[in-house]
Amino acid sequence: MAQEGRQQRSTRSSRMGSWPVSGRVQATLQKQVVREFLAEFVSTYVMMVFGLGSVAHLVLGNNRYGSYLGVNLGFGFGVTMGVHVAGGVSGAHMNAAVTFASCALGRMPWKKFPVYVLGQFLGSFAAAATTYGLFYMAILHFSGGHLNVTGPTATAGIFATYLPDYMTLWCGFLNEVFLTGMLQLCLFAITDKENSPALQGTQALVIGVLVVIIGVSLGMNTGYAINPSRDLPPRFFTFIAGWGKEVFRNNWWWVPVVAPPLGAYLGGVVYLAFISAPRGPQRLESSAGREDPGRTMLPKANPYTPAPLAPVPAAPASLAVPTLTQPAPAFGGSMPLERF
Repeated sequence: MAQEGRQQRSTRSSRMGSWPVSGRVQATLQKQVVREFLAEFVSTYVMMVFGLGSVAHLVLGNNRYGSYLGVNLGFGFGVTMGVHVAGGVSGAHMNAAVTFASCALGRMPWKKFPVYVLGQFLGSFAAAATTYGLFYMAILHFSGGHLNVTGPTATAGIFATYLPDYMTLWCGFLNEVFLTGMLQLCLFAITDKENSPALQGTQALVIGVLVVIIGVSLGMNTGYAINPSRDLPPRFFTFIAGWGKEVFRNNWWWVPVVAPPLGAYLGGVVYLAFISAPRGPQRLESSAGREDPGRTMLPKANPYTPAPLAPVPAAPASLAVPTLTQPAPAFGGSMPLERF
């Protein structure tokens, strides 16, 4: 009886000890900054698994299982799925360049920048490791057991972008700046209620189509990385997985890290300067005061409503500068967090 009593007390004490631990874990996971980190991690992982898998089909499939169009569809609709996974929590940036532009243009506090980028980088690295594991046998069969960066049996291009021989380094840099600028400019247009936004519930699909369009029309020269989170973590994975330091050859590796943030910033500035409705600085402060920094939601987009035939009195333009971190439930003349 005494032994049974000791066992029961030990069981009760172990349960009581486990409850505080479980409660602390749940409390940590419920913190907004943790949820945003995990949202960026998972959404980037989803995007990259689909994207890198489509490249693996192209490289390893001997023109039977993949195509350049398939790569663009894989990344484009991978972005769409990523937005559905995490758009209501973090905005599903999945792109350090978009996060940088959001902070540089005052749409998101800088303190969130390392949280978002760390989640994106870890998610992308994990996706590269997953792709390597899924296609390991195919990679060895295709390359004869050698992990090559160049040549007819090169497989490093499954994971990161590499500059073609006909492109110079600085031409590739300008190419990445321009493509990312186009990405950011169009993201602003897709989410700008005062222009012609995507219909409610279609933002994720439209953003995915945007990525496909960039790839099929402008992606040949550099592989359109347009995202440091897409290129650098998988490149680092190949470095430690056996491809070696040759993955950092020709100094190209830094271009997909530096050029996309510059391009995203310039694209955002161009849209706000030439397209977005003029707004004064007074409302910016009040808008920032209303913003809830702990909550970023995918807002509801209203369908575009054409102007009536009969003239109506012009309403005064809103003075609010569009914000990227606008809480639900409505746009209110502002922009949400941009995705990829």
